[in-house]
Amino acid sequence: MMDSDDGFSLIVPVFNEELAIADTLDRLREIIGDQRHEIIVVDDGSTDGTSEILAQRSDIRCLRHAENLGYGAALKTGIRAARHELIAIADGDGTYPLEEIPALVRRLQSYDMVVGARIGDNVQYSRIRSFPKVFLKLYAQWIARHPIPDLNSGLRAFRRRVVLSYLKVLPNGFSFTTTITVALLANRHPVEFRPIDYAKRIGKSKIQPIRDTIRFAQLIVRTGIYFAPLRVIMPVAWLFFVAAAASLYNDVFRLGDLTDSSLILLGAGTQITLFALLADMVDKRSSS
Repeated sequence: MMDSDDGFSLIVPVFNEELAIADTLDRLREIIGDQRHEIIVVDDGSTDGTSEILAQRSDIRCLRHAENLGYGAALKTGIRAARHELIAIADGDGTYPLEEIPALVRRLQSYDMVVGARIGDNVQYSRIRSFPKVFLKLYAQWIARHPIPDLNSGLRAFRRRVVLSYLKVLPNGFSFTTTITVALLANRHPVEFRPIDYAKRIGKSKIQPIRDTIRFAQLIVRTGIYFAPLRVIMPVAWLFFVAAAASLYNDVFRLGDLTDSSLILLGAGTQITLFALLADMVDKRSSS
């Protein structure tokens, strides 16, 4: 059921978006209309004219970081300050179809999070830039045991109390959305993905493909260890066990003696298995 206040908070994190933010806020006003809501714009230390534009608006709550702390940090600030249980987030760069926001919020009647998945009929983004993420998405799906059409969409709605319970482990950078997606799916929260379009951004992208892809990969591994340790760590243990079995076969049938390498491989596999079981036990206790 929808929460009793029947309203929602919309959080828009911005950093140097002077070319798009005014139009974005005007569009949001038209789309949301008379529905009870608040728009929280978190200025993450902008150095262009974004702050001046926001200062002229009386129809928003503007929160400002003195310096650039990161996309995730801006979202955390907005989530903590939100007055409603239902929260939607959207970027201020003109890429996402803002008209989908009311529908995403309504779907929170049945889900803890609803993600606008960029798999619609009109999606404009670099295929080359997205290519490495295909493999990372497959890995994330394996960790979460759930299909993930869009791992890091910046247009989504969720319940505040649910995300607050994970806030301490969510990163301050662009990987905030990736982590919350994997976290909720791995812990079996009801999550829906709704197809949306995606337009070419207004202004220069803040993402650095090579650096952010490497960080993205590191984050997926770390998130997997945190939320699904057995699925991440046990394959490593099995590699050692397979190598130990091959070495033992060679020892018994060729050398006729037990070598140190077989014992080391077997011991390493056993230690990694025990570590995985311990990590899984800690995960279960922390999530209970």
